[in-house]
Amino acid sequence: MKSYKADMHLHTVLSPCGSLEMSPGNIVREAVARGLDMIAVTDHNSTLQCRSVQRVAEDQGLSVLCGVEVNTREEVHCLAYFQWPDQLGEFDRLLYERLADIPNEPERFGYQVVVDEHEQIMDQPRKLLISAVDMSIEEVEQKVHELGGLFVPAHIDRMRNGIIAQLGFVPPGLRCDALEVSRHSSRQELLGQHPYLEGYAFLRGSDAHFPKDVGAGYTEFHLEALTWHEIRMAMHGLNQRKMEVR
Repeated sequence: MKSYKADMHLHTVLSPCGSLEMSPGNIVREAVARGLDMIAVTDHNSTLQCRSVQRVAEDQGLSVLCGVEVNTREEVHCLAYFQWPDQLGEFDRLLYERLADIPNEPERFGYQVVVDEHEQIMDQPRKLLISAVDMSIEEVEQKVHELGGLFVPAHIDRMRNGIIAQLGFVPPGLRCDALEVSRHSSRQELLGQHPYLEGYAFLRGSDAHFPKDVGAGYTEFHLEALTWHEIRMAMHGLNQRKMEVR
């Protein structure tokens, strides 16, 4: 079994709250410099920047997991990860369709641009990506799993946009592949406050919005190889695969 360091939650130039320094090239350079083996691109309500980060990372020996951070109708943030481009594309189209029709104001909320691997601007989504989508957390979870993805409520220890702060608890019927704890808390602290979470797997990402924060929090996976199938097994604690928050 090998150990792999993975930052499971970071933002790019596409997220309006993300720095314009979070280009594919800068993200990959920072991740490699910090000894990461994998990063997950999880912009707000959009997957459009994932592929260019993947292309930049290909020559650097860095794996990129494509994902998104969804803001549900209840204002709960959830991470979704997908294996294949068609899954990613279908989920992206659904999110943009269900996203509140509020235009972005760059001077107020920040720029949200899609860039290629050469940092050339390809697109600027009109809708404000940090708005909520018209889908409940249950609907998001069901769609993610219907498409074959992995579903993880984000930064559940946070007092804003965390599932416990927004709903009061993690619903027992919600099929979570794992729960994310932010770098400002720990699994032990969460279990001390909410013992009923004992049976869940936990992961961590940096939630980086600036290059200096890439890798500030990460998950250590213990796997035979860094593949989608192995990551899924680790989230479910199968065949001695496991993950630990760092």
